[in-house]
Amino acid sequence: MARVRLVIARCQVDYVGRLTAHLPMAPRLLLVKADGSVSIHADDRAYKPLNWMTPPCWLTEEPGVWTVKNKADESLVITIDEVLHDSSHELGVDPGLVKDGVEAHLQELLAAHPTTLGDGYTLVRREYMTAVGPVDLLCRDAEGRHVAIEVKRRGEIDGVEQLTRYLELMNRDPLLAPVAGVYAAQQIKPQAKTLATDRGIRCVTVDYDALRGMTSTDLRLF
Repeated sequence: MARVRLVIARCQVDYVGRLTAHLPMAPRLLLVKADGSVSIHADDRAYKPLNWMTPPCWLTEEPGVWTVKNKADESLVITIDEVLHDSSHELGVDPGLVKDGVEAHLQELLAAHPTTLGDGYTLVRREYMTAVGPVDLLCRDAEGRHVAIEVKRRGEIDGVEQLTRYLELMNRDPLLAPVAGVYAAQQIKPQAKTLATDRGIRCVTVDYDALRGMTSTDLRLF
């Protein structure tokens, strides 16, 4: 069974590819997941890594240097000055996120009626997996472009951050890009709407009862 590896090390990191980035020498957490992804974390960014490489990628370890390369020949070079901790763990099969009944049913209804989210929308897949978790719905718009949709019962800022993370990764994939984002919920807080709009994510307020065929099917778009 594949294992997750946790390394705490004093290191510097250089990313070379379509973009270049440099992290100076400092203590950081290096996370090598069972799916092959490698990410570098600080202690002040919550879930978001400082830099990362998503699979398929390949890690080569030499004394004092890790080199991670992907199929586009981009490189994540980690220069290690001192290793403070190194451990591996088998996490087993994850049962996945269990949503409350209304949220799960809302996702199911939107998958069955994707035009609720936009004219000409068609469903590609539910629970489309990315390196950082599943996107609730992956659709195509009327022009055939991909759209990632995050579904919540109540739309708050953390959901916008979650969708932003998915979009950032998905838009690196030339087979998917460009990928637009839609944040769909029964209620969306003003702060979440403001953040989503600032990041180019469209918000859709969904009438759950209407989707169930109980009331008017009019939707409010923001």
